[in-house]
Amino acid sequence: MAKPERLYTLEVELIRGPVTEMFASENPIVSRTLQILGSQSLDDLHDAIFDAFERADDHLYEFRLAEHPDDVEAVLYVVPEEADGHPDHTLGGTTECTIDELGLAPEDVLFYWFDFGDDWWHRITVETIADEAPAGDYPCEIDRVGASPPQYPSPEGGEDWDGEGWPDEYADDEDEEPF
Repeated sequence: MAKPERLYTLEVELIRGPVTEMFASENPIVSRTLQILGSQSLDDLHDAIFDAFERADDHLYEFRLAEHPDDVEAVLYVVPEEADGHPDHTLGGTTECTIDELGLAPEDVLFYWFDFGDDWWHRITVETIADEAPAGDYPCEIDRVGASPPQYPSPEGGEDWDGEGWPDEYADDEDEEPF
């Protein structure tokens, strides 16, 4: 008899990115709740986040196990073509690593960094882990809060991005860059 699949429920909150002040004021929280099987890869999670935030243009990305997104000791999971030259604490590639292999528990946090030029940062919080997944297609989105920001803000959206948006809870000083 096959071992039942574990099912992870993850809240993925956008915490930083090139959004306009207008967008940020209209959408103070932008998050998606996703469910994914423990046997699925970090690439599968990336694809689910990409779709949930309605992105159209794929870019490089990585996942970080850390308490803070800019922690220099973060455990990194990167796309295979980016593995060379990364610090020793890079544990693996996103195509091979499964969600179960991360060793996550409820309330654990990891970070997802998408598009190293525009710097879209997401905090992923583990809400629950079920020992058995009901039949269905995974990963899937089960809840959403806020609108999806345009991947590339433009004047057509009402105003140019001026580098301001959501307040950054990880910044040490308001006058410093958060990362």
